[in-house]
Amino acid sequence: MSSHREAPEISKDPVADSTDLYAFTSYGNPDNVTIIANYVPLQNPAGGPNFFEFGDDVLYEIKIDNDGDGKADVTYQFTFKTEVTNPDTFLYNTGPILSLTDKNWNRRQTYTVVRIDGKTGKKTTLGTDLGSPPCNIGPLSTPNYETLVTAASHQLDGGGTVFAGQRAEGFYVDLGAIFDLAILRPFQQAHTTFGLENTGLGAMAAGVNATVGVNVHSIALEVPKSSLTKDGKTPSDVSAAASVIGVWTTASRQKARVLKAGGTDVSSGPYVQISRLGNPLVNEVVVPMSKKDFWNSQEPVDDKQFTPAVLNPELAQLLPVLYPGVFPNLEAYNKGTPKRDDLVAIFHTGLPTGVVPGFQNNMGTVQADMLRLNLAVPPTNQGANNLGLLGNDLAGFPNGRRVFDDVTTIELRAVAGATLPLVDKSFTPDAAASAIDDGLTADVTDTTAMGTENYLLGFPYLGTPYSGFAVGT
Repeated sequence: MSSHREAPEISKDPVADSTDLYAFTSYGNPDNVTIIANYVPLQNPAGGPNFFEFGDDVLYEIKIDNDGDGKADVTYQFTFKTEVTNPDTFLYNTGPILSLTDKNWNRRQTYTVVRIDGKTGKKTTLGTDLGSPPCNIGPLSTPNYETLVTAASHQLDGGGTVFAGQRAEGFYVDLGAIFDLAILRPFQQAHTTFGLENTGLGAMAAGVNATVGVNVHSIALEVPKSSLTKDGKTPSDVSAAASVIGVWTTASRQKARVLKAGGTDVSSGPYVQISRLGNPLVNEVVVPMSKKDFWNSQEPVDDKQFTPAVLNPELAQLLPVLYPGVFPNLEAYNKGTPKRDDLVAIFHTGLPTGVVPGFQNNMGTVQADMLRLNLAVPPTNQGANNLGLLGNDLAGFPNGRRVFDDVTTIELRAVAGATLPLVDKSFTPDAAASAIDDGLTADVTDTTAMGTENYLLGFPYLGTPYSGFAVGT
C-alpha cells in the first residue's frame, strides 16, 4: 500500500487518509504538470446505500515547494459541501443519474478550490460550487458514467483543470505477501519460515494484487508548470535547480469536535494536520510504529528528525535474516555502520547531478520528504518503463511518480542495496537486489497500451471506477 492504513490513528479515519500521490509532466501537454492526490482507500464498489465521498469537515491540500526549504510556496486547498436533495428517501439515487444536477441524485457534493501564495499569504479562489460526480453505482443508476466525469472536469480561473471524485485504484501491490513477514519473489522458497513446514511458499509463482477491483477518491489537478516554479517560467534545463519542485499532500481537521444529540456534530478551531504523503511507502516501511501518527502531523521541513530510520532502515536489516544466504553482501554491510545516503537522497533531498547521467532532482540540503519532480524532463511517450530511474526511464519514480510506476518493486530493490553503489562505489549489490519482484506489473511498454491497468491516456489518468454491479464479473 502506498499509503493505505499507514498509521494507527489515520487508519480509523479513512475519509482523511491520503493513499497515493502522483506528480508528472502531463501527456499531450508537456507545458503542464499533473498532480493527483488520492484519499478514502480500499473502497468496496458495492458500498450502498451510503456510498463513499469526501469529508465536508476535512481540509484537503496539495502543497508545492519550489525553493528547497521544505515549506509550501504554493498551496491548493479543497473544501467540500454535501447536499441531500430528498430527505425522505434512504436511497442514494431514485433513478438514473444522467447529469451532475439530475433530480434523481439525492446526495451531491460540490467543492471550492483556493490557491495560497506561501510567500505573501495571498488567497485566490479559483473555483466555487464545482460538482463532483456520483460514485459508479451500476448500469441502471450511472449508465453513462464517462459523461459525468467529463462534466466534472472543471476549468479553473487563471488556467488549469481540476477533478474531484471517485476513480479506480491504480496502485498495485501484493499486500498480503509483503506483510506476511516479507514474502518476496522470486526467492520465496529461501525464506526462513521460522521452522514452519508445508507453508506452500514455493507454489506462489504470481503475485496477488490486493488492490484490484477497489476504488479511491481522487483530487486531480493539471496546471501550467509556470504557475508552480519559483521564477514563473516553464523549465527547459534539466540541470537547473529551478526546474525541480517538491510535492506533498495533507488532510486536516479542526481542533475541536462536539457531538450533539441527534447524530450531528460541530467542529471549530484551527485546523490540525492528521495525514500527509510525499514519497510512497515511507510511513509504512521506514517510520517506526511509535512515530507513525507523529510523522503524519509534521511538516516536511522537520523531517531530519526521521533521518536515522532512513539511514538504517529496519527492512534492510531484516532481509538477510529472513532470507539466509540470499543477501550476503547486504548482511556484511549491515554489520558495520550502515549509512544509507542513497535512501536519504531518494526520499529526503533528491538526487544530485552526476549520480544518474543526464538527470538530477536535488533541492539542496534540507531533508524533507517530498515527491520531487524535475519539470524539464519530458514525458516518455513510448518505451516507458514502470521501474522509473531503475529502468533507465528518467520520467519515472523517483522523478515524481506516474500512475503506473511500480513503486513497491523500486523501493524494495533500493532498500535491498540496488542503489547503494550510487553513494558507495565499494559496495556490490547482491544479485537478489535487482531480482526482487512482488509478482505484479503494469503493461506500460507503450503508453498507448495502458488500458490493461484501467488507466487513461489523459486527464484524470486514473480509470473509470469499478461499479458494485460489475465488480467480480
